[in-house]
Amino acid sequence: MSSLSGKTALVTGAARGIGRAVAVRLAAEGAAVAVNYRGSAEKAEETAEEIRAAGGSALTVQADVSDQKSVQEMFSRVLGEFGHLDILVNNAGITRDALLIGMKEEQFDAVIDANLKGCFFCMQEAAKKMIRQRSGRIISISSFSGIHGNAGQINYSASKAGIVGMTKTAARELSGRNITVNAVAPGFVDTDMTAVLSDKVKEAIFAQIPLKRIARPEEIAAAVAFLAGEDAGYITGQVICVDGGLSI
Repeated sequence: MSSLSGKTALVTGAARGIGRAVAVRLAAEGAAVAVNYRGSAEKAEETAEEIRAAGGSALTVQADVSDQKSVQEMFSRVLGEFGHLDILVNNAGITRDALLIGMKEEQFDAVIDANLKGCFFCMQEAAKKMIRQRSGRIISISSFSGIHGNAGQINYSASKAGIVGMTKTAARELSGRNITVNAVAPGFVDTDMTAVLSDKVKEAIFAQIPLKRIARPEEIAAAVAFLAGEDAGYITGQVICVDGGLSI
């Protein structure tokens, strides 16, 4: 029997990159997976089809996580389809990079709304369901930037640091109901966000990483799958850095 057999999961921002890898990995472990997307319906369906082709169960569900009503409707649909929710993975996020002195208010607000407020809305809805069933796993994707900062990303770093704080607080509030709340903080990962970087920038990044390479999305997904499983039942309020030693 697979480790997550009989479990259901919702992965936000699962149309591509880390979210897609997480959705596919959780399905491979036996979970039925709701694949959330905001605008990439075709890519989300590709994720779902990959899961189904491997014998898994997947549902695509559109929602803008920065909008509370949209999040509530998403959870209603997922619960209506699956009947229960065991795992929430908060992965949806955006970047709007600029240096501190040049960042516009709309750039700051967009990232905080999508990355931090969106995580809050999803945590809140998941907690309501999981408290009633007295079990659950909430896993949020933070970032190296949220722990150590990154020039040109004051909004993104703030949003990811906020996720760490929410994770620790939610872990304290929900532990009595057998709900664990953790975060994974990736370093540089081979996704659309890093694909646009120049070779010169990538070389500079590699020089900072002890393992001398960036991560594959599947390596982040492996950490998420561990936290979602039974073997991580005594781990809560923690941030696991998956960054090739960048944070040493």
